[in-house]
Amino acid sequence: MDEPVKPTRRYDSPRRREQASVTRRDILAAAQRLFERQGYAATTMAAIAADAGVALKTVYVAFETKSGVLRALWHLLLRGDDENQPVGERRWHLEVIEEPDPQRQLRLNARNSRVVKERAGALLGVIRDAATTDADIDQLWNRIQTEFYALQQQIVESLHDKGALAPGLDVGRATDILWTLNHPDVWQLFHGRRGWTGAQYEQWFADTTCAQLLAAPGRRPRSR
Repeated sequence: MDEPVKPTRRYDSPRRREQASVTRRDILAAAQRLFERQGYAATTMAAIAADAGVALKTVYVAFETKSGVLRALWHLLLRGDDENQPVGERRWHLEVIEEPDPQRQLRLNARNSRVVKERAGALLGVIRDAATTDADIDQLWNRIQTEFYALQQQIVESLHDKGALAPGLDVGRATDILWTLNHPDVWQLFHGRRGWTGAQYEQWFADTTCAQLLAAPGRRPRSR
């Protein structure tokens, strides 16, 4: 009598997952080096695989397309880790929203801006340049700008609720100002072109946003 065929058991283990995670990180590190050195268009999937020391098929299995590699790299550098948690739910952003002192809020926001731009500022330039010739990357660039504006608006709304905005500023106008001052192109000009350090940029951004957005302490109405 034939014995029943045992079902094939899928082999999985923490070690295998860890190896896959390490390989993924190696691919993204290689992609970052190549994208930032030679641009998006000139970087091929084969070049990324060679730089990472993996088979070309491995890159395609992990990310499917070159734009998929760039998206994954952007999310990693923006968030700072592999966790699939949006910026709006991260502790370092919520700390800004929950901070009761308006000036401290903007200084914490400047700190976050510096940290993110030190990680991802160069890649943002790659994405912006590639967006002019690649529809997928143009969609990514527009989404980055939209989400970034929404995060800055959350901060401004918190300031507005405290009655801390300068006279004549509404939420829309104040968000426009904060978004523009915090734009990656400004970071590229100061840091990339003029050689400012991250600390110098953070100090300028904090001082400027406080001066532009906040009412003088004695002129602030009670919180709403």
